[in-house]
Amino acid sequence: MTQLLVSDEVGTALAERRPVVALESTIFSHLGLPSPSNADALERCIAAIRGHGGDPAVTAVIDGVPRVGIEQHEHERVLGPARKAAARDLPVAVGQGWPVGATTVSASLTLAAAAGVEVFATGGIGGVHRGVEQSGDISADLGAIAAHPIVTVCAGAKVFLDLARTLEHLETIGVPVLGWRTDELPAFTTPTSGLPVPHRVDDADEVARVVRAARALHMPTGVLVTVPVSEADGLAKADIDAALGSALAAATSAGLTGAAVTPFVLEHIAIATEGRSVPANLALAEQNADVAAAIARALAASTA
Repeated sequence: MTQLLVSDEVGTALAERRPVVALESTIFSHLGLPSPSNADALERCIAAIRGHGGDPAVTAVIDGVPRVGIEQHEHERVLGPARKAAARDLPVAVGQGWPVGATTVSASLTLAAAAGVEVFATGGIGGVHRGVEQSGDISADLGAIAAHPIVTVCAGAKVFLDLARTLEHLETIGVPVLGWRTDELPAFTTPTSGLPVPHRVDDADEVARVVRAARALHMPTGVLVTVPVSEADGLAKADIDAALGSALAAATSAGLTGAAVTPFVLEHIAIATEGRSVPANLALAEQNADVAAAIARALAASTA
């Protein structure tokens, strides 16, 4: 029977109560950022985590084995061709022996929770899609964030989603949503959405206190920390809105739904913004890893 494989580095860090940050692998695969930006993103995220004395735990399925933490020599496997694996796909990826299953947010949270990792960093999460009243399309990311007691650090939800309904759904399923040094929900590659974030936090210790309170109250859900990309690195909301309109129209014309919408729309936005969305993605991924590592360190210190 195939069991979860936790790398020696991550396993030792968890046993010694050192800070560990889980990372999804979809963003680093060919399904996420284009080469060589995907390799750059992986290196920058790992460096940000190590900068806080933390250990990175990249999640993936490799040769049919679910993994939490991969070795340096295995990075090329993750950076290359892969099949996208959400939480629902994990048993299939294992049972069919997928060469590389690039884990999404929901799959990464599932694996991280099984390994005992408490903090997870990603780019932007999925959410409630526009037109949900007809399609019923709500990302599995939201359910996974609610199902696992992990701190998820992100740059908000993808901008092409129905952000107001995404916030409402997170409230419905009981997920505390925190704005990292902001009163406004960030929208992935743009720091503003026009929507107020339910609660603001200003440092990692404050997040750790929130998490400890949730555990003391026996709340089973995760905590979502939304970090706005900096003004210098992000894209102007007006530019994103203009690019988004044409991208969504093209996706509708192509008959795309569900998971197929994300890479299609992001590629169109990258083209429409003349490639400026890729550096923004790199910056926000690194920043989220940095914030996540600071939170993991604060949590580790509080339980040492």
